[in-house]
Amino acid sequence: MSQKKTVWFEVGEEESIDDCLKRMAAGGYMVAGRKEEPLFMEVKGEYVPVRQLIKFKGILPEA
Repeated sequence: MSQKKTVWFEVGEEESIDDCLKRMAAGGYMVAGRKEEPLFMEVKGEYVPVRQLIKFKGILPEA
């Protein structure tokens, strides 16, 4: 089965951005984009930011 041409890679909670980029490269993907999303948690009826989710869009280079 062939790999998908586009995949989103999420930086893990205990992972650095560099580690995520190395994981992408090991899978044969190049960075084509980045997006960040806030992650909230409800505490006593209010939404409090917990951390930032960082995702990289990986594409397979054309041979």
